[in-house]
Amino acid sequence: MMGYLYYGLYAQYYEIGRVELMRNIGLIYNDLEQIHRVMMPVAHVESRYIRPAKYDDQITIRTILKTFPTRMIVFDYEFYNESEELLHTGVVKLFFVDMVTGKTVSCPDYMKDGLKVYFDGQ
Repeated sequence: MMGYLYYGLYAQYYEIGRVELMRNIGLIYNDLEQIHRVMMPVAHVESRYIRPAKYDDQITIRTILKTFPTRMIVFDYEFYNESEELLHTGVVKLFFVDMVTGKTVSCPDYMKDGLKVYFDGQ
């Protein structure tokens, strides 16, 4: 009824941004789990609502990696409307877990190799 984007959807948009960032640099999320047997559960989420996103807004989501991952990977998010006004920021921290042992591990080499392209291009 308010005409604003439901706050619970932002976490879904974080995931879309994360998956698309990885896809854009040649990393397929499904390969990480199915081939490399590593999953990335969320450890921490921050959301800051600056201006409301409205139902008909065209939203741009910028997904940013500021630091190279080690045992944890941190994604920052910025949401903009079509007027390029900042609407929302977010931070999601995930860690790497070996799906066989259930133990935390360092960022897999498969992912480090792909992410080098992202960091070398900045």
